[in-house]
Amino acid sequence: MLKFALAALAAPIALTCASAAMAETHTIEPGEGAQERLQEALILAEPGDEIVLAAGRYALTDGLSLDVNGVTLRGAGMDASVLDFTAQEGAGEGLLVTSDDVTLRDFGIENAKGDGIKSKGADQIIYHAIRVEWTGGPDASNGAYGIYPVEASNVLVQDSYVRGASDAGIYVGQSENIIVRRNRVVENVAGIEIENSNFAEVTENLATKNTGGILVFDLPGLPKVGGGNVLVARNAVIDNNTDNFAPEGNIVASVPAGTGVMVMANTGVHIRDNALINNGTSHIMLIAYSQPFDDERYQPRPKNVHIGDNIYSRAGFAPDFEGGQALLAALSRDTLPAILTDGLHENATVFGGEWAVSMGLQEVGQPLSQARPDIIKLPPPPPIVASVNPSDTVKALEARLK
Repeated sequence: MLKFALAALAAPIALTCASAAMAETHTIEPGEGAQERLQEALILAEPGDEIVLAAGRYALTDGLSLDVNGVTLRGAGMDASVLDFTAQEGAGEGLLVTSDDVTLRDFGIENAKGDGIKSKGADQIIYHAIRVEWTGGPDASNGAYGIYPVEASNVLVQDSYVRGASDAGIYVGQSENIIVRRNRVVENVAGIEIENSNFAEVTENLATKNTGGILVFDLPGLPKVGGGNVLVARNAVIDNNTDNFAPEGNIVASVPAGTGVMVMANTGVHIRDNALINNGTSHIMLIAYSQPFDDERYQPRPKNVHIGDNIYSRAGFAPDFEGGQALLAALSRDTLPAILTDGLHENATVFGGEWAVSMGLQEVGQPLSQARPDIIKLPPPPPIVASVNPSDTVKALEARLK
C-alpha cells in the first residue's frame, strides 16, 4: 500500500518536472508585425511558457486574447513595455484572459477602446505591476474598466496603476478570495470597486482624484449575489473630488463626486486604519440599493459594517447630491461629519464611536425629500471577530512572482 501511495505521489511530481523542463520563453520585440507575432505567441503557448515583451512601444490595432493555462506574460516594466491601443479598431478589451494560473506583470496598456485587461473565469490569476491608462485623462469615451477580473477565485492585484477608467480603475466582480493591495488609482470614476464578491482584502492602496475612492457594492440580478466579508484597511483615500464622467445609465454614474469609501448593500465590511482626507461629499457613505428589483436572493441594505480607527481630515465641504447644500443649512454646518448614512443600514452598533449624519430614511427607495437628517454619535463596535481572510488561499500565487 505504501509503495502504491508513493508511486501515485511521484506521478504528478514527474509530470510537473517534465512540464517545467519543457517550458519555453518566447520573446516578442516591438516593430512591424508585432500584433501578429504577439497574438501568435499567446495562441501557441503551452502551460508553463513565458512570453516576454521586450522594452518598447507596441502599436496595436486589435485586441489580444489568451486562453492557455499556466502562461506568464511579462514585460520590462510598466513604463518600459507598452501595448498601445490608440489605433485599436472595434471596442473590445485590450487583453482578454479566459484561462487559469496566468501571471500578468510588468507592462503597460494605453488607450484601449474597451476595458484595459479583462479576465473572465480565470482562477489563480496575478496582476503585478501593471499600468492601464487612458492618457487623455477623465473622459466618458474611455474604456469602462482598467483591471477587470470577474467570475474567478484566488485573485491577486498588486503594485499596479490605473488612470482614466470611465467606470472603475480596478474592479473585481462575482469572485472570491481576493487581494487588492499597494495599487495607485487616479482620475477614475471609481478607483477600486469590489462587487458581488466574498472574502476580499483591499489594503495599502492610494486612491486619489477619483469620483469615488473605494466602492464595495452588491447588486441584484447577477449570477452571483450576496457579496460580503470585505476588509478595507490601511489605504490612503485622498482628494476624490473629480466630477463623475461615467456614461449615463451606468450604476457608478450615481456616485457623488467627493466620495471616499462607499458601501452599498454589502454584508460584513470592515473599514479601519485608513487615512481619509479632503473628500468633499463624505469620507464614508453607507447606502441601500434604491432601485426596483425582483431578485429574491438580494438584500438591499448594508449590514454589519464595522468602522473604526481611521484618520479623518476635512470632509463634507461640497456635498455632491441633490439637497446637499440644503442639508448643510438645515444642520447649521459648513461641513458634514466624516460618515454619511441614509439610515437604512442594519446593526447600528457596528460603528467606531464616530460622529455621523443620518438622513433618517425608514424604507428602501424612500426619496430624500422625506429625509429627517440628524447628527448622531455612533456607539463603539463590539469586539470584531474578522472572517475576512483570503490571504491563505492567495499565498501560493505569490510564489510565482519570485
